[in-house]
Parts: sequence; C-alpha cells; structure tokens
Amino acid sequence: MPAEVVHTAAPKIESTFKARDVEGAFDLYFYRPIGFWLAQFFARLKMTPAGVSLLAAIFGVVAGHLYFYRDLSINVAGMVLHVCANTLDNADGQLARLTHRESRDGRIIDSIADHLVFVSIYFHLTLRYLFQGWSPAICFLAIAAGISHGLQGAAADYYRNTYLYFVTTRAGTDLDSSSGLQSDYRKLTWRHTPWQKLLLALYLNFTRQQEMLAPRLKTLRNVVGQLFHSEIPDWLRTRYRNLARPMLKWWGLLMTNIRMLVLFALLFISQPVYYFWFELIPLNFLFVYLLFRQEKMAESMLDRLEHAR
Repeated sequence: MPAEVVHTAAPKIESTFKARDVEGAFDLYFYRPIGFWLAQFFARLKMTPAGVSLLAAIFGVVAGHLYFYRDLSINVAGMVLHVCANTLDNADGQLARLTHRESRDGRIIDSIADHLVFVSIYFHLTLRYLFQGWSPAICFLAIAAGISHGLQGAAADYYRNTYLYFVTTRAGTDLDSSSGLQSDYRKLTWRHTPWQKLLLALYLNFTRQQEMLAPRLKTLRNVVGQLFHSEIPDWLRTRYRNLARPMLKWWGLLMTNIRMLVLFALLFISQPVYYFWFELIPLNFLFVYLLFRQEKMAESMLDRLEHAR
C-alpha cells in the first residue's frame, strides 16, 4: 500500500500577529503582509529573528544618515530605507512567532535596534542644522525631543503588552516585571555571561522606566497575578478589554508609523526641525493625557477587584 501522505496546513498571516486589536490599520494592510512574506523567506534561509532585527537597524541607521543632507533626492532615498527598516522590524517579530522562537533576548535586541535607528535620525538631523549655522541650542531641543520619544515609546509598548497580558490567552508572554528581571540579573555574572548580563541590564532599566510611568497599572498586574496567577477569569478579560480597547488607537499615535509620516512630510518641505517640536508639544500632550486615562482605568479595576474579594 502506498505510504500515507501527510499534508501540513500552510501558516496563516494571523498566526504572526500579536493580536489584531493592537495592530494599526497601516500595519495590517501594509507592513504585516510584506513582513509575513519576508518572515517565510527568512525562515527558509534559517535566519534568526535577532539577525533580522540587526538588519533592520542597519537600514534605519543609514536612513538617519541620509537625512543629514539637504538634497531632497537623498532624503527620499533615506525614506525608502526607513520604510525598509520598519518592514524588517515587523518581520523579525513575525519570524519569531512563525518559527516559535520568541524569546526575551530577541525582544531586547529588537528594542535596542529600534533605539539605534532613532538615535541616528535625531543625531543626523541635529548635525544638519549645526552645519547650517544654527545655534548649539538645537542640541538641547533634539535631546529633549529624544527623551520624550523614549518615554512615549516605552509607555505605549507597556500598555500594549499589558493589554495582551489581560485580554489574550498569551498571558505573560511579553510582560516582564522588574522584580523578576532583577532576580534573573543577579544569577548572571560579568565574567561568564557578559553579553547576556548587559542585555538584561538594559532591559531591566527599560522595564523599571515603564513601571515608573504606570504605577497603578503595575499594581493591578501584581494584584491580578496574586489572585489568579495565569488563569485570568473571563469577566476580568472582558472588563479590561472594554475599558482599554478604545484607547489603543490613541496609543498607536505614539508608535513609529505616525512619527515616520510626519518626518517624511517635513523632509519634503525641508523643515525637519519641526519634527522635534512635534515630539515635544502635541505628542507629549497626548502622552500625559493617556497616562492619566490609563491610571484612572487601573484604579477603577483595582476597586472592582477589592469588592470582588
């Protein structure tokens, strides 16, 4: 008798999403489809997600350098590389989920790669204006905008991962606590595992920053963990989804896509300096408002849990 042929179902693009709720429209219809194709291609090449993250960083850092020049054609080349970098940044996570190679080290490397890209952008835009004869005060403007960017991105990432923790069945996968990380950090030594210890030190600092921005949300996560461990009840998932989901689209404005669109528009009119002001004024106002809304939501959830005990 002929051997039975086993057919394996082709992976679906949805399997490479974190969750549809946290995906923006531009991601769903542009970056994710291309990233899915790239993830399958990189999987055949046996590339690691970390390798794709580093490739994205190279594209993005070069893009930042091309923003230094006042020639629009060179800036456009930078924009193309920047889009490629963001596409690869999507593909690394999709590759990790496609090949079941999600890891904390991979998330740390991905975060470092993202930061390198925007450090390059801020650095080269600042040089662009210094070489035009602007006051050195532009450096302080760029630093303030960069710090704002870092805080906004950290908070947006934390709230998105917290949403996944509470609402999806992938509870806890991408949401680490500083206390747990501190314990793991102490187990490593600079002598035997210097690279892993350095990565964990950077991630620990990043996680502490996130928790400082959202103390009530951190408390909510700890209380839920103590009460239910990984078995979050359906009523709690539903309540958190109903309260948090309307704010996800606003948190999305603090992610990469809106920054890229604004930066590209300003480069086309040769006024990228206003990108720094865009970070400092409208995005910071939105940032503070969302922090207030999320902390109030966490407080109401804590009150509900207190009454449910």
